[in-house]
Amino acid sequence: MVLPLLIYLSFATGITAHAQASPSQGVVTQAESGSMPIQFNKKVFSWTDRVYITVYAPDFNSDPNLVDTIGDTQDDKVTVCTTGHCIPYRLSETGPDTGIFAGYVDLTGDPTQKGPGGIDGSGENPAGTTSSCNTICGPTDGMLPSTGNDGISVSFEYSRDQTVTGSALIRWHLGKIQWLQPNYSTDGQGVLQVADPDMSINPDTLNKFDTNVWSDSDRSGIKLTMTETAQGSGIFQGTVTFTTQYPSSGNRLHVSEGDTVTGEYTDRTPPPPASPSSQVKVFATATVGSVIPPLERVGVNNTRIVDSTGRLLEKVTSGQQIGITSDVTNRMDRDQPFAYLVQIQDSNGIAVSLSWITGSLASGQSMNLSQSWLPKSAGIYTAQVFVWEGVTEPNALSSPVTLRIPVS
Repeated sequence: MVLPLLIYLSFATGITAHAQASPSQGVVTQAESGSMPIQFNKKVFSWTDRVYITVYAPDFNSDPNLVDTIGDTQDDKVTVCTTGHCIPYRLSETGPDTGIFAGYVDLTGDPTQKGPGGIDGSGENPAGTTSSCNTICGPTDGMLPSTGNDGISVSFEYSRDQTVTGSALIRWHLGKIQWLQPNYSTDGQGVLQVADPDMSINPDTLNKFDTNVWSDSDRSGIKLTMTETAQGSGIFQGTVTFTTQYPSSGNRLHVSEGDTVTGEYTDRTPPPPASPSSQVKVFATATVGSVIPPLERVGVNNTRIVDSTGRLLEKVTSGQQIGITSDVTNRMDRDQPFAYLVQIQDSNGIAVSLSWITGSLASGQSMNLSQSWLPKSAGIYTAQVFVWEGVTEPNALSSPVTLRIPVS
């Protein structure tokens, strides 16, 4: 008579096992009262995960002095499946007299989902291999293909009419990208990180792929090699060396003081409801050099009304040409192109004049900038002063300044 069993399946890495070292290393195997017969410590797996299996089956601890196995006969059959693929499996006891049986299966993806472009756009694809078992596979040589919208199941037949099964989802993940710090020095190094388990296509190697990085000073940028931080981690990092003196090359990126540097990752395996052919671009930014908020990069002070000789005016009359003048200072540690724009509105908020002047300010340089206007009729007008990077690049370098102009 076969006594009732407590069976626990876990799929994981990085968790301390209850038994001694074995193929289940990193798997929780301690039975808990009231637990479900089959447990998973991850709800969702990637298409190339290594799946650890642990079965708590003390009734199959046949010899307390030996390491026993399950899955060898029809009376203790173990089967592992993904959609359309199944392999019979053997699990080994984690040590003499433990009653805990373990092993792992590697998911090998499906190369047909991405085609010749692959998951990295350069033809890299998973193997999609199914184990060729000589009767029975296991405990560590199992391989099963899986798609990005799949599932995995494990069944254990502990008698001819008693079977326990468990299943979990297999899904693609949306990749995430970040710089490990928000700001770097212009002659320092920055670390870009991408987290995407779908790119860890071989659990026994450190997987790699390239991604794009650029700066404000070099829009073409570089191709940065991202290397997995540990086997099967799904976390990839690349180090960028910043330079103000040399052109971009390899992992060296040309920057200027105050630049924004951008990392781009193209996720070619986005999760449902996206189709397998979909792509999603994600971005991360950091700054190099002094951190000056965008609206404080240029100072605009002492905005005033002057006559044609530059003398300060207290009154303005109709038909009198005036200048709207400001003292403008570049606060950046680099040259800064600019456009100084002046817009005049009447009392109804209707623009009656728009003029500008463009130029470039050296680091720390101040200029006295002015735009002229000739009011044609009396009224209350409002001048708005803007400083942008350019007329066709309306990136503000300072907050707008407003000046009330009564005209008699």
